[in-house]
Amino acid sequence: MKILYFDCFAGASGNMILGALVALGVDEKELVAQIKLLDVAEFEIEFKTIDKSGIAAVHADVRIPNEKAHRHLQDIEKIINDSRFSGSVKARAIRIFTRLAEAEAKVHGIEIEKVHFHEVGALDAIVDVVGACVAFEMLGIERFVCSKIHVGSGFVKMAHGKFPVPPPAVAELLQNAPIYSTEIEGELITPTGAAIIATVCEEFGRIPEMTIEKTAYGAGTREYQDFPNVLRLLLGETENQLRITNYELRNEDQKPKNENQNLILIETNIDDLSPQILGYVMERAFEIGCLDCWFTPIQMKKNRPATMISILCKQDKKEILTELLYTETSTLGVRISEVERNCLPRETVKVETEFGAVDVKTAKFKGKIVNAKPEYEQIRQIALQSKKSLREIEREVLENLNK
Repeated sequence: MKILYFDCFAGASGNMILGALVALGVDEKELVAQIKLLDVAEFEIEFKTIDKSGIAAVHADVRIPNEKAHRHLQDIEKIINDSRFSGSVKARAIRIFTRLAEAEAKVHGIEIEKVHFHEVGALDAIVDVVGACVAFEMLGIERFVCSKIHVGSGFVKMAHGKFPVPPPAVAELLQNAPIYSTEIEGELITPTGAAIIATVCEEFGRIPEMTIEKTAYGAGTREYQDFPNVLRLLLGETENQLRITNYELRNEDQKPKNENQNLILIETNIDDLSPQILGYVMERAFEIGCLDCWFTPIQMKKNRPATMISILCKQDKKEILTELLYTETSTLGVRISEVERNCLPRETVKVETEFGAVDVKTAKFKGKIVNAKPEYEQIRQIALQSKKSLREIEREVLENLNK
């Protein structure tokens, strides 16, 4: 599995990420050609290798015409959707800007549609975000992990005044991410950098077990004595094929510790929405923090085939997930009910086999294991490498579990 590790010992910005991706081996001419699929004013990007405290790093210099108008989220979505990028690039770029809008809306206490993007709505930020998404796809990245993030210290001047580092929107974006500050003054992590990392990274912490293929550095614009203002990226492969999904990671603390939970079920019926939008809604629901989301094929009036969207969540996610359905689908109303869920306590254990350790999800009832399932991606990889059947590998793992 192709993995990308963000080493943010000096923070990160949009152009630092873009520069580091080119340093990793992304073809800069192809990247620029892809970014120019954006139907916007003419802009130029120059990638130059420079010295940052003795480290060779690539600086991405995005030169754009002077802009005065601020943009709303819908303006940025239209720019991206009207482009000729792949569907995955469009979806990821829009998710990043949506995270930015959500953070700004919460900080200012306004609706997301009323958020005025300032610095992050500028064309250079759009180029940074879209460029990063294109480069991720060019490199074939399947898993993103980030270190603890050095945010800097002191104060920073913004459109609304002078704020402490990290400024409010960045602090909101980095919720649940480990951050730290040192004597280094200045804003080391920018809103664009924070939004990209917060959106794509499933894990934060130490470098995971991986075989490093290449290390590269993206240069920032700040200059410090004996401190390189660079972002380091580590590109590699993981032998462990288990991929922690956004749902599993962000809801780890929401997994039931007790058998009973009082939850909220939100449902609506849709008969006029494209499958692409339905898929996007499910993805966003899990990112927001729902416990489960599923689609049921149904029949509506005039024999129209339709889809019932069901979202299961905790009480504190009811409003934002209801808003998701109103803003991203064509529904005019939703059904909300309280439900009680009874769950078995679950845990993941490592089982040693002749092929190495395999993660097995187990569920217990009255202290005894009543259900066990090896991680599919791990046993799939073992089956392909060993030329044995998938069922044979699964059977061997479960036999070792019971030893």
